Amino acid sequence: MPVRRPRPAPRLAPRTVSAGIVAGVGAVCLLWGVQAVPSFRLDALFAAGAHLSGLLAGYGVLVMLFLMARVPAVEHGVGADRLARWHALGGRYVLSLCAGHAVLALCGYAAHRSTDLLSASAELLGYGGILAAVVGTGLLAAAGVSSARAVRRKVTHETWRAVHLLTYLGVALGFVHQLVGPDVASHPLVRWAWAMLHASVAVLLLWYRAVVPVRQALRHSLRVAEVRDEAPGVVSVVVQGIGLDELRAEPGQFFRWRFLQRRVWRTALPFSLSAPVRDDTLRITVKAAGDHTRRLRRLRVGTRVLATGPFGAMTAHRRTRRKVLLLAGGVGITPMRALFETLPCAPGDLTLLYRARGEGQLVLRAELERIARERRAGLHFLLGASDAAYDPLAPQSLRALVPDLAEHDVYLCGPPGMADTATASLIRAGVPAARIHTELFRF
Repeated sequence: MPVRRPRPAPRLAPRTVSAGIVAGVGAVCLLWGVQAVPSFRLDALFAAGAHLSGLLAGYGVLVMLFLMARVPAVEHGVGADRLARWHALGGRYVLSLCAGHAVLALCGYAAHRSTDLLSASAELLGYGGILAAVVGTGLLAAAGVSSARAVRRKVTHETWRAVHLLTYLGVALGFVHQLVGPDVASHPLVRWAWAMLHASVAVLLLWYRAVVPVRQALRHSLRVAEVRDEAPGVVSVVVQGIGLDELRAEPGQFFRWRFLQRRVWRTALPFSLSAPVRDDTLRITVKAAGDHTRRLRRLRVGTRVLATGPFGAMTAHRRTRRKVLLLAGGVGITPMRALFETLPCAPGDLTLLYRARGEGQLVLRAELERIARERRAGLHFLLGASDAAYDPLAPQSLRALVPDLAEHDVYLCGPPGMADTATASLIRAGVPAARIHTELFRF
């Protein structure tokens, strides 16, 4: 049966989203500026800095939540990997602003009361709003620490997620503090606008992270239809449902999957579609990389599925050139396989390079060879250890396989190390960075 190409979903370009965020920063600074009272007294200078940093921290928290709210237009336009990097970078700024706000407010209060910092701290903690802000900041800091690479490697996904769920409580406590602060409480209109901004973000979070997954599960009746081995440690899971064309899932995108079976239901992880939507089925292909992914091999047929999505921007809409190169490494072949079948290309204009350590690690090989024959597309398997004398990802090697490489759009998916090496080689081979399309889930 021919693949029905979905109607593209609405997208907000990265520049549009970033411009909106910067405009919000400008509005917050304007709010601070119109309320600031010029003074060169030491306590007033400390207070002015505390007010500005506090307002920016409060706004920054809302931006962080918005970026992770899984709003489809943002996810499809910006891309999940870029959103994650923005979120991580923004989180560092927010924590720095929170710390700066606390220090400046403490110094300003101590200068105003002509007392020492320790006594000032004890007095400030006697105010309920201040205490709420301290606890809320502590919860945000805990989430930041748990995301540090050295810590993230040592904690389970469930623990990391539980710590991040506490940030919602931290944001709520910070909101209480802001409502009683002079910058927000000074004018009823400002207080109303600030409350509506928080309410809007809260609605987006609740809708797209809680309501939509349950609604999709009930509406489309998603269930596991088949689980089959593809290679050592790699399985494909076929999920069947009703009216899946309505999801408008595009090749190259992913869903966040939660399988409602014992020992796996608590965790939802992102997996790309390894085939286009067909006959009301979705397929993912997963490599065992931990306890959760290993257990997917034991999924029972008929298991209910919660799938949130689709997400991701590594789709056909990024294409800018007639010729396309797909470059995959390891299980990163999954979104490339879906694109290999569906990208509109004339014979000879589409090439897939698949990097793996050996033939036993090739996933979906028979399907790839069939697609290459049917579409008269190029297909090359780049086999061998990464430390071998011959590097198949070196610029000269890539140009030998794809002589007009610089004229191609390149879609890239693979392990971080391989992706970094391939990106550097592609750029040295003459491919502009703007035409290398990838999504890497790290920050």
